[in-house]
Amino acid sequence: MPGHKRQPSIELLEFMGVVKENGSEQTSLPPVHTPLSYDYVLVAKTIDNQEREAFKKQTEYIEELKRKNIKVTKIIDDDLVFYGIQAPKEIFEKYRYLLKVSDACNWSSDQNVVPLSTRIRIVHFILNHTPIRSGETLRDLMKMKVFEARFCLHEKKKQRELKESWARWTACLQGQPITAVRNYFGEKVALYYLWLGWYTYLLIPPALIGVIVFLYGLAFFNTSPLIKEVCEADTVMCPLCDNRCKVWQLSDTCTYAKVSLLFDNNGTVLFAMFMAVWATLFLEFWKRHRASFVCEWKVSDWCEEEEELILEIVNNANCQPKKYKHSYLRSTLVLICVTAMILVIIGLTHALVVFRVIAAVLLAEGSWEFLSNHSNSGAMMLGAVLHYLIITVMTRINRIVAMKLCEIEKTRSFAATEKSFTVKMFTFQFFTYFSSLFYVAFFLGRINGHPGGYVRIAGKWRLEECHPSGCLTDLFIQMAIIMVLKQTISNVFEFTGPWLGRWLKRRRTQKLQRKCAHCYLKDESETKHGAELCDNCKLRDWLSNYRLNDVDSFSLFNEFLEMVIQFSFTTIFVAAFPLAPLLALINNIIEIRLDAIKMVTLERRLVPKKTNDIGVWIDVLEAIGVLAVIANGLVIGVSSDFIPRLVYRYRYGPCANNTAPDIDCMVGYINNTLSTARMGDQNLFNEFSANQMVTASGVNVSYCSYKDYRSNEDYSFTPQFWLILAVRFAFVILFEHVVVICKFIAAWFVPSAPMQVKNDRLFDKLNRLKEELSSFEA
Repeated sequence: MPGHKRQPSIELLEFMGVVKENGSEQTSLPPVHTPLSYDYVLVAKTIDNQEREAFKKQTEYIEELKRKNIKVTKIIDDDLVFYGIQAPKEIFEKYRYLLKVSDACNWSSDQNVVPLSTRIRIVHFILNHTPIRSGETLRDLMKMKVFEARFCLHEKKKQRELKESWARWTACLQGQPITAVRNYFGEKVALYYLWLGWYTYLLIPPALIGVIVFLYGLAFFNTSPLIKEVCEADTVMCPLCDNRCKVWQLSDTCTYAKVSLLFDNNGTVLFAMFMAVWATLFLEFWKRHRASFVCEWKVSDWCEEEEELILEIVNNANCQPKKYKHSYLRSTLVLICVTAMILVIIGLTHALVVFRVIAAVLLAEGSWEFLSNHSNSGAMMLGAVLHYLIITVMTRINRIVAMKLCEIEKTRSFAATEKSFTVKMFTFQFFTYFSSLFYVAFFLGRINGHPGGYVRIAGKWRLEECHPSGCLTDLFIQMAIIMVLKQTISNVFEFTGPWLGRWLKRRRTQKLQRKCAHCYLKDESETKHGAELCDNCKLRDWLSNYRLNDVDSFSLFNEFLEMVIQFSFTTIFVAAFPLAPLLALINNIIEIRLDAIKMVTLERRLVPKKTNDIGVWIDVLEAIGVLAVIANGLVIGVSSDFIPRLVYRYRYGPCANNTAPDIDCMVGYINNTLSTARMGDQNLFNEFSANQMVTASGVNVSYCSYKDYRSNEDYSFTPQFWLILAVRFAFVILFEHVVVICKFIAAWFVPSAPMQVKNDRLFDKLNRLKEELSSFEA
C-alpha cells in the first residue's frame, strides 16, 4: 500500500478538539529494548528470621522466577527488600511469533519490536501465573503479606511529556494525545479517555438545549396564566400533615410555581425526545471513532481469549487450557443472591420513605417556625442527603457482594470475571442510585389517599404528598442534590485522597538521593541494549514509584462506573432536570484532567492492557439508552402536568368549543385540578382538628381544597380523571414508539465502522497473506 494515511474519523476528532495527535506520535508502538529500570518490581518487608514461613515462601517464589530465566536483582533499603524483575528476550520473541501465527490477533510488518508496555503486560501475566510448590500464586502471597507491593515503573521521560501535554489543569480545554496515552498506558486506558472525551464533547449540544429549555420557562414567568392564577388565588388548601399543620393559601406556593415552570414546560417534551435520539447517535458515532483508532493501532481483530492462550504458552509451554464450564446450580444460586440484594436495596428505599414521612411530622411539630411551615420540603431535602449517604455506604457493600458472587461463579478467566463483576456491580449501583428516584417520579403523591381516607404507615403517619407546586418539583430537588453532592464530593476525595496518600508516604520515608550524573545522562538519552542504572539510582527510581498510591485491576473500572452512572442521570430523568447535561459537561471537563493527573503523577503505573473496545460497558450504555426512552416517556406522561394541561386546553378549558377567542386557553386550569373537602362530611370529622382549620389570618374555614380529580360528595374519581389517565397511557405508548423508531433509524443511518476502516483492514489482510506467500515460496 502507498504511504500511511490517517483515518478521516481521527482527523475529524482532531479538528473538533477531542484529540490532539498532531502526527508527532507514532501510531505503531515505539521500539524499546531492555529498559534501564527493569520491567517490574516486587517489594517485601525485611525478614531477619530466615526460619519464618514468609521468608521461605518469598525465597521459593524468587527461585521459581529464576528457573524461567528471569533476571532478579535484589536491593535492600532499611526495612524493605526490592526485587527488580527483568524478563529475557526469548520470552518476548515467543510472544511475537505466536501473535504472528494466531488466527484472531492482527499482525503487520511494523510490529517487529516488543514495546515496554507489552513487556510489562507479559511479565505481569507470568508473575501472576507462577505458583510455588504449595500452589500459591503471587496474588495469594500478597494476601499473606509475603510481598508488600508489586508495580511496574513509570518512564520518567514519557511521564514528563504526558504531564506537559495532557496531565495538567491548564490543558482542560485542549484535545487529548490519545496515541501517546495508548503507547504508555495501553489500549484499555486510551479507549476510556477517548470515550470520555467524545462523551464530553457530545454533551455540549444537550447542555445548550437544556439551558434554552430552562430559559424558555423563565421567559414566561410574568405572562403565564398558570403562575398568575396560583399567585392571585385565595383558595384555602387542606393541611399537609396531622395535628400541627394548618390550612394554607395556594398563593403561598407562588415562588415554587415559577420554579416548576422552569423545567415542567412544553419544551421539556421535545428535549426528552432529543436526548433519547442523542444517546443513540452518541453511541453510534462512538463505535465509528473506536473502529478508526483500533484500526490505526492494528488491534481490530484482536481476541482476548486468544491473547490469554498465547500468554499461557509463553509462561508454560506444557500448559493445559482452562476448559469452559457451566453449572446450573451455581447460576441459580447467583441469581437468587442478586435478586435478594436488589430487594435489600429496594427495602432501603422504603426505609427512606418512612424516614421522610417521620421527618416531615417531626419538623412540622418543631419549634422553628420556618421549618414547621416548610416541613415537607425540609423532609425531602433531608431524604436526599440521607440517600447520598446510603449510596456512599452501599457502594462499598455492593463491591464486596459482587466480588463474592464472582467467586461463587468460578469464572474461567480474568476477562470473564471482569465482565461478570461489571454487570453485577452496575446493577447494584443502579438500583442504589435510582430506586428512590423511581419512587419519587412515579409513586409519590399517587398512593397517599385523600381527606377522610389517607393511607398511613402503621396506621399512624400519613404518607407524604407531592410538593404543592407539583410532583416533578420533588424529583428536581432529589436530582439536583444527588448530582451536585456526588460530583463535587467525589471529585474532591478522588484528588485529595491520592495526593494526601503520596504526601504521607514521603513524610514517613527518607528523602531520595539525587540521581548521579552518569545515570542521568543514560536516562535522558535513547536506551541502548544492555544499559543499566547503578544500584543507588535503581533504588531511587523504585522508591519514588513505591511511594505513589497503589492501583489494581479494577482502578479503571471505578472511573468507568462513575461516568456510566453519570450518563444514566443525564439521560434517564432529563425531563425532570434539563440542567443535568450542563452539570455533567462541567464535571467531565474537570474529570478528564483529574483522572489524567492522578494516573500520571499520583498513582503507580497501571499495567498496560490490550483491548479493542470498552467491553461490556457498551451493552450497559445501550440498555440505559432504551431505559431512558421508557423513563422519560413515563415522567412526561405520568409525573408532569403536560397531559392534564393538554386535556384541559382541548376538552375543558375556555377554548374547548372555540367560544372564547380572546381568553388564554389555560385560564382556570389550576382551579380545575382541585377538589374540595368539607368539614361537615362524616368522613372528615376526625381527620382534621378545629385548630387546623384556622387560616394564618385567624379565619375559621369549613372546607379546604386538595389536588386531585375527585367528586366533592363521595370522593370517587371524576370522568376527567379517567380521561386524563387514558391520554397519559396513550401518550406514553406513542412517545416510546416514535422515539424508538427514531433511535433505530439513527442507528441504521450511521454505520458502526467507516468504509475506509473496512478497506484498510481488507488491504492489511491482503498484504499479510502476500507476505506469507512470498516467504513460503522463498
